[in-house]
Amino acid sequence: MRFMPNAFVDTNVLVYAADESPSPGRKTRIARELLRQRDLHLSVQVLNEFIANARHASKLGLSAEQEQDWVGRWLLFPVAALTVETFLAAQLIHARFQLSHWDSLILASARETGCSLVYSEDLNHGQEFNGVKVVNPFL
Repeated sequence: MRFMPNAFVDTNVLVYAADESPSPGRKTRIARELLRQRDLHLSVQVLNEFIANARHASKLGLSAEQEQDWVGRWLLFPVAALTVETFLAAQLIHARFQLSHWDSLILASARETGCSLVYSEDLNHGQEFNGVKVVNPFL
């Protein structure tokens, strides 16, 4: 798959990339390839959601050392702060598109960072939200 630069990455991409199973699956391979691209952006929300998945035994169940190793990798990307402006923009996105608050925050953060693309499997592939298009890299 050909990935586009200047894109925002949702949590599920990080979670698949951090899967340390003995034989990584297709989504893990795709996520790791995607994360080698340049000009990718994350947000504090994405990092928080990654931590929740990393620590959950039925999700990633990473050790503290593994968690810190992955977080160190994610911090090499530009990370958007969650601000009051982000929150208010997300409220407008929620009202217009009837998305969850968390998905609305992802889209608001992507727009604030100047990204016109979000890689996520949690939103509708191909749909555009206020100038931000969603691409599911796992299709």
